[in-house]
Amino acid sequence: MIMAALFVLGCFLQTVQGARADADALAWTPASPFRDELRDLGVAALIRDDAEATALASTDFGNVTVAPAAAVLYPSCPADIAALLRASCARSSPFPVSARGRGHSVRGQAAATDGVVVDMPSLGRLGGGSTASRLSVSVEGQYIDAGGEQLWVDVLHAALAHGLTPRSWTDYLHLTVGGTLSNAGISGQAFRYGPQISNVQELDVITGLGEMVTCSKGRNSDLFDAVLGGLGQFGVITRARIPLVPAPTRARWVRLLYTGAASLTGDQEQLIDVERANALSGLMDYVEGTVLADKGLIGSWRSPSPSSSSFCSEPDAAARVAKLAEEAGGVLYCLEGALYYGGTAGGEPDVEKRLETLLRELRYERGFASVHDVSYVEFLDRVRDGELKLRAAGQWDVPHPWLILFLPRSRVLDFAAGVFHGILRRGVTGAKGPILVYPMNRNRWDSDLSAVFPEEEEMFYTVGILRSAVSDGDLGRLEEQNDEILRFCEEARIRCVEYLSYYPDQAGWEKKHFGPAKWARFVERKRKYDPKAILSRGQRIFTSSLA
Repeated sequence: MIMAALFVLGCFLQTVQGARADADALAWTPASPFRDELRDLGVAALIRDDAEATALASTDFGNVTVAPAAAVLYPSCPADIAALLRASCARSSPFPVSARGRGHSVRGQAAATDGVVVDMPSLGRLGGGSTASRLSVSVEGQYIDAGGEQLWVDVLHAALAHGLTPRSWTDYLHLTVGGTLSNAGISGQAFRYGPQISNVQELDVITGLGEMVTCSKGRNSDLFDAVLGGLGQFGVITRARIPLVPAPTRARWVRLLYTGAASLTGDQEQLIDVERANALSGLMDYVEGTVLADKGLIGSWRSPSPSSSSFCSEPDAAARVAKLAEEAGGVLYCLEGALYYGGTAGGEPDVEKRLETLLRELRYERGFASVHDVSYVEFLDRVRDGELKLRAAGQWDVPHPWLILFLPRSRVLDFAAGVFHGILRRGVTGAKGPILVYPMNRNRWDSDLSAVFPEEEEMFYTVGILRSAVSDGDLGRLEEQNDEILRFCEEARIRCVEYLSYYPDQAGWEKKHFGPAKWARFVERKRKYDPKAILSRGQRIFTSSLA
């Protein structure tokens, strides 16, 4: 509790010192309809409604929707956000408020049409502090307190400075703590430790009523459970306490090619089955997979490269991979994993023994294995290199009509046959972006939290179809293909749950995403913590007051 108190006190002192210094730079222009109400609360100097500010806050990484904001709040401390929410709540017609981290939503979920977008990275920065001042590691307590606006890559480096690390990650570390915890936060380590929302000890949250609340499993537990995976509907996360463990120093990054979905998924399931001992269980610390359903994806920013340094040493490596794909009917699969070592994770002899077992027991195509030794940081932050390549090629700030699904384990092969070998093969070719497929253990997820996932089987799969629309007409074609995939699942009675979900109206959320029981609980929590539906209307779950 002392660490949390110091964290809040430091933020308060930064507000006092920095608010005056930023008043001129962030002067509110007369057009904003909320100016008079907020002036009395002392936050007007931190708001802008000029075209430059609102344009940036009206789009996101998806580049599929535009939702014009009326103004942007640049908070110097959580108290500024609370004041904004109280001002909205006091109006007979409340204005929408949405927290925006790095703008990585894909369908306008963090938008606030005709409302105020909260620029979360401004926390601390405008108060005269530094990013590091909103990150505090307790070596004795084995945790890190991180501001909701902090990037996971900065959390990583702050923890590693003490030889520690969080247990659960996202594949892309340049996302905010509050952003991923509002969804779930998944990657190849979730099979062992669960998603990021299952790895939180405590939160500071500002509810839709403008109340600043500290919560955990033992204190204000209903709010804690509601906010984690709550899609921003119940509060703004301003601090998260993340447990830490001793960090490894190195990783053996393994990628293996397969010609069939059954052999890939069978091996993946053995690797993540940590409850029942088998020759493969627990040997990898990270387990994912990639589908190569189009020759244009082989060697893409996220897919394995068929270069001489990758799957084989012969100069005709690319030709060999192409030939293998042709023989397999045009679709290849890649198992991607990592074995951590160094520090308390074991030495090089241990990792060599584990790797030897993997290469002997797994059913990949012999001659198509890639093993690289990299640092722990290099492995976790590997997607950043792909981002920089896409930025250099002008292919980062393009539409991203992503579709991410959770599928029951028993239907993944039916999905593969209909989608990977069917819809994707006859649809848009040459599309950029990876297609991920990997399993997770259901018992590592907490059903009391707001996140929705398949609960009927011990394992379920993540399928991420993460394409980019880089050419004229791609966006329409890719969205049509996504719709076709969802229709296929419905007709084949494959009960899938969308992750980073988007539905055009409340009925879609109620019937297709939550189901009766979870919807009832979600609505009850909304009435309790944001009854006027001020927060995160861009999700289109609640667009009018429940009061």
